Amino acid sequence: MSKEQAVTKSIFNNEGAIFMGAKRNPKDCTIGLYGVPYDGTTSFKPGARFGPASIRQVSNSIETYCPQLQIDLEEIKFVDFGELNIPYGAPEPVIQAVKTSTKEVLKLGLKQLILGGEHSISAGAISAISKLYPDLVLIQLDAHADLRNEWLGNRHSHACAMRRCLEVLPSKNLFQVAIRSGTKQEFEELEVSKRLVTLTPGQPATNLSKALNPHLGQPIYLTMDLDWFDPSVLPGTGTPEPGGFHWQDFAAVIDAIRPHQLVGADIVELSPQLDPTGISSVLAAKVTRSLLMLLNEGYK
Repeated sequence: MSKEQAVTKSIFNNEGAIFMGAKRNPKDCTIGLYGVPYDGTTSFKPGARFGPASIRQVSNSIETYCPQLQIDLEEIKFVDFGELNIPYGAPEPVIQAVKTSTKEVLKLGLKQLILGGEHSISAGAISAISKLYPDLVLIQLDAHADLRNEWLGNRHSHACAMRRCLEVLPSKNLFQVAIRSGTKQEFEELEVSKRLVTLTPGQPATNLSKALNPHLGQPIYLTMDLDWFDPSVLPGTGTPEPGGFHWQDFAAVIDAIRPHQLVGADIVELSPQLDPTGISSVLAAKVTRSLLMLLNEGYK
């Protein structure tokens, strides 16, 4: 067993399914993928802890080739570490575990993709990655603003995810794409801060491209809350919000991000048990495929 395998074996459990095309050994890989099966602060319907496993299980149902990006996943060397070993209960130890695991993945020279789990985990990843990239730019795709300071007495609720990320993001460069739900105070903050980026369904993500243009060359982190999609195409999420987006809108966002340097990402809030058809998990797996390809772009 290599030193790299020994380190990751103590952090991750890889006895379950594997994402299609992934390796178990990080040697010669460019990207490290792992799951965080946690939903301890879920405020409506739980089940996001089953998200990472479900994405892996359905991944072989989609093709390895992406016509939009004209890339085949078989051309990318990436490792699936499995599931992060996390304590049950309060979110603080879980967020710390994500921060620690992110540091270890970065030490291996890998870019990171996390499969959640709920959105509270993102702060751990941002805290670690921003130490390496202090000029990190954060892009949020989400139905909800997630800017509360606390929710039901919990400062680390998934409803506070972006507030906690802003606290550990040195650049404070956060773009919140097409948020459609939140409190009056949250929307007032979005207006004053100019962080809200609008998106017209079915059209190119022109406003996101314009927002990112001044940051060309800077590292980008994308946090993807799957409730950004409309419940008609992704019902398997704990906090569905009508008025969302479709695959072609996500593809437009991918086109806007592609000229930039994506260094990390997470995909959160899939609750597969809420969608017995399995379509939500398949869509999440396709999102995963696209992000793996974008993360690999810098290694051409």
